[in-house]
Order: sequence, then structure tokens, then C-alpha cells
Amino acid sequence: MPDYGKEKPPDPRKRSELEAVLAGAPPGGTPRAIQIVLVTGPKDHGPGEHDYPAWERAWSRLLRMSEGTEVRTAQDWPAPEDLRSANVLVFFQQGKFDANRAKDLDAFLERGGGAVYIHYAVDGGSDAPGFARRIGLAWQGGRSKFRHGHLDLDFGPGAGHPITRGLGKLHLHDESYWQLVGDPQRITLLAEAPDDGKPQPLIWTVQHPRGRVFVSIPGHYSWSFDDPLFRTVLLRGIAWAAGEPVDRFAELAVPGARVAD
Repeated sequence: MPDYGKEKPPDPRKRSELEAVLAGAPPGGTPRAIQIVLVTGPKDHGPGEHDYPAWERAWSRLLRMSEGTEVRTAQDWPAPEDLRSANVLVFFQQGKFDANRAKDLDAFLERGGGAVYIHYAVDGGSDAPGFARRIGLAWQGGRSKFRHGHLDLDFGPGAGHPITRGLGKLHLHDESYWQLVGDPQRITLLAEAPDDGKPQPLIWTVQHPRGRVFVSIPGHYSWSFDDPLFRTVLLRGIAWAAGEPVDRFAELAVPGARVAD
């Protein structure tokens, strides 16, 4: 990512930390051809925060490094062809939800598509409850809370899920959301961190009859996308939502990442 703003980024991860998380991957075969659509929007925060355009450029290049992966981009909402043919839609933008988008998303998930939502993409706009029925939990303006700073993610609730393999605790400097709309019983919780004196869900999945949804609340700061451990979580989430082995994009954890030997 090209710009971290004026704040000092966290220290780079040690290569040994990344190797420990990536260990245990089963042997990979020839990957099938898949289509990924990155859905973004105009930047809505200061330097190094919510940099959707920079992320679109960086992650388009990154994901195209993976064999058999076609990457397209969309502004604001996927095109009709994206909804018909994509294996997974990855949203990093300020979310918005209405009846037309509900119809599109329902049809996409019904045909077996996967959807990934990063950070502010969980904003439900005028229909947060409706959005939450699709993605598990959603931000609602005037109700939901947020905090910037240190996050100690605990992956204990997601132990045994393929996305969490090798992950126990993960310290980030990012932003948490809580007091979200939706039914926590409908999600598969992967990671939580404390706010307001109790654990709050920050990373989860939702399994629909055919489609899959992966959500990460962290993703506020640009430096998080260059953290190889957080990047691994996102890459596994994208692969899982697409119905692929979670280690399909494991080699992409390192290029451009902040790793120290």
C-alpha cells in the first residue's frame, strides 16, 4: 500500500511468525480457474485510512500473481456480468444496502457465489437489518460503536476452522466495530476482541445454502493489508468464500508485505 499517513506503522512481522501460521498446508494441485471481482468506492477518510482505490490497485496486482486467477474491478456495485460469472466478490468500500442490492446479492449467493466484506463494507446504510440477514452482522449509523487503536484478536472461538489454522492470538493496530445489528447466533465466529468490557465479534463467516460469506471488521489502516498475518487471514477468507482450499493464495502473503528476518 503506497501511503500509511503520518502515524507510525506497527513493527514488521517476523518471518518465523508467518511460517508458523502457514505450516501444515496440504499439498496443492493445479488450481481451477476462478474469477474474483474487487468492489470499491471513493476514499472517505484521511491518508492511510479507508484507501479503497489504492487497495484496488495493489490487490488486483497481488491476486493476479496466483495461477488461474482472473481479477476484475467494479466501482460501487458489481456489474451484471460480475454477478453472473464471478466466484467471489470482495467488497472494500463504504457499504450501502437497499432492495435492489438485496435482490442481486440473494441471487448471487443462491447460485453458489462467495462474498467477502472488509471493514466499512459492513455498513448497512438504510437497511442494516436486511444487510445483516445476508452477512451476519452489520453496522448501523447512530447505534454501532467504533474504536481506533490496539486490538488483541483471539481466534479461540474459531479453533478448528480451516481459516484459523495456526492462529491463536493476533495483535493489530486497527479499528474495531461493535454493537452491530444482527443475530450473533447465525454467524460462525472466528475471532473476537474485547470492547465495552466483553468480547466482540470481529471476524466471522456465514454459510448460506449454496453461497458463503466471510467478514473482517479490521481493515481500517493501509498498513494492515501489508501485515502478512492479517493478509493471510484475508486471503484464506477469499479462498474459502470462493469454495477453494484456504491455502490457494498462501504464496501471496509475502510480496510487498512488511516482514523482518
